[in-house]
Amino acid sequence: MSDAETTTRRPWTPPPEPSGPGTQLNEFKDMVVAYTRQETVDPLKTLGRHLGFGIGGALLIGAGWIFGLLALLRGLQRINFFNQAGEVGGGPWGWLPYLIVTVVGIAVAGMYGRLVMLRMNENGVGK
Repeated sequence: MSDAETTTRRPWTPPPEPSGPGTQLNEFKDMVVAYTRQETVDPLKTLGRHLGFGIGGALLIGAGWIFGLLALLRGLQRINFFNQAGEVGGGPWGWLPYLIVTVVGIAVAGMYGRLVMLRMNENGVGK
């Protein structure tokens, strides 16, 4: 053999000694613990991250709807039919903007609830 062949080869290492039943049992226990951790803890961490983003998004969407409904209420109150100048409480129709905004809010909540129920039925949850 030349010097070039001996430098590129890896040194030979003997195979490991056969292990006894105690060592194999410890290796099996370690393997089971690692597998259990991989299949339970890691998915729970991922689930926690998804829940965090979902709850955060739901809170932001809810705040957006609240501000949208407030804008609708203030816009309706600026209409002269609903808010007559000089009348206490805005006049005889001053309560109507509140009713309209309440109905719109309930309708939007109902649509979201219906959408959630449809998605749950599609995914087989709650059957």
